[in-house]
Amino acid sequence: MMGLYFYEVVDRMGRSGSGQMAADDEMIVAEKLRDMGLTVLDINKVRQSSLSTLFKRKPKVGIGDLALFSRQLQTLLEAGIPLTRGLYTLSNQVANRGFSEVLGEIAQHVDTGMSFSDSLSNYPEIFPSLFVNMIRSGEISGNLDEILKQLAEQMEREKSLRDNIKSATFYPIVVLCFALLVVIGMLVGVVPVFMKFFPPDMVLPLPTRIIVGISNSVRHYWYLYIIVTIAIVYGVRYYLQTPSGSRSWDQVRFKLPAFGPLLYRTVMARFTRVMSTLLAGGQY
Repeated sequence: MMGLYFYEVVDRMGRSGSGQMAADDEMIVAEKLRDMGLTVLDINKVRQSSLSTLFKRKPKVGIGDLALFSRQLQTLLEAGIPLTRGLYTLSNQVANRGFSEVLGEIAQHVDTGMSFSDSLSNYPEIFPSLFVNMIRSGEISGNLDEILKQLAEQMEREKSLRDNIKSATFYPIVVLCFALLVVIGMLVGVVPVFMKFFPPDMVLPLPTRIIVGISNSVRHYWYLYIIVTIAIVYGVRYYLQTPSGSRSWDQVRFKLPAFGPLLYRTVMARFTRVMSTLLAGGQY
């Protein structure tokens, strides 16, 4: 089971350092540290109560934050500022407090001898594998600033696309929600009023009986509808996080009219740019 470990090390110059690393066990942490040429002094697992783990908030870092971070770090590197100093500088400047703490930890890892890409890989909830692998290719090829520039441009385009999609779908979603509220209001408030005008022994048409039945179920078993809705939402979200669910959702998105072809061209353009960068960096 993945855990967080605190370590103390000494580098080849005799300088001591410390930091944290996520790994399955202490042996993996020690092996990674030794591979970086560090002498391990102590490794301890960071113990957290189940209650604190449950309610611990992970830092929310959006694609806009990553784009800005890449752009600013690129500027610092092009100005001749060392990577570690640049990371410390950005950790003190970013407005996102959680992201600031993560950047500070990454700077400490790099300062103790860990590669930039390996340090980023300790935070998969913030830095996706594509981001980490492109940084690794930049380290190998020696053009980290150029890779950061490409990452920034790529994420800025993706953020712009997401913003356009959100703005285009905002009005239809608002109309759909309003229509749903109107339907619920009619089932709860209007249908029972109209039922008072019909004699009790009157045989109603089938469509009317269906509407009356739905109205009665909504008014008397409304809590079941809420529970079922929440269960469906969480079930769908869980399924979409699985490989088969993600693949099925991608197939649906690519087949959407107008949006599907645009998404396909965007993904293919990003794929060719990333592949070109990785090949140029020696990632075969």
